[in-house]
Amino acid sequence: MFNFETFKQKSPQQRFLFILGLVMFLFYLILGGMLIFGTQLLNEIQPLYRMLLGGLLIIYALIRFTRLINQKPEED
Repeated sequence: MFNFETFKQKSPQQRFLFILGLVMFLFYLILGGMLIFGTQLLNEIQPLYRMLLGGLLIIYALIRFTRLINQKPEED
C-alpha cells in the first residue's frame, strides 16, 4: 500500500507526477459523477449512454488510482 516515507524520498519530478496522477484521478472521478448524476452535462446524449460513459470513467479513474498507489519505487 502507499507509504508516506517513500513519498518524502521521491525526487521533485516524481512527486510532481504523483500529484498530477492524483489530480487526473479526481478529474475522471468527478467527470464520471457529473455524467451520471448531472442533468445538464451532455444533455443531447440518451440517459442510458450517459450513465454508461460515466460508469466507465469512474472505473478508469479507479484503475488509474490503484496503479498510482501500487507503483514500485525506482532503485538507483
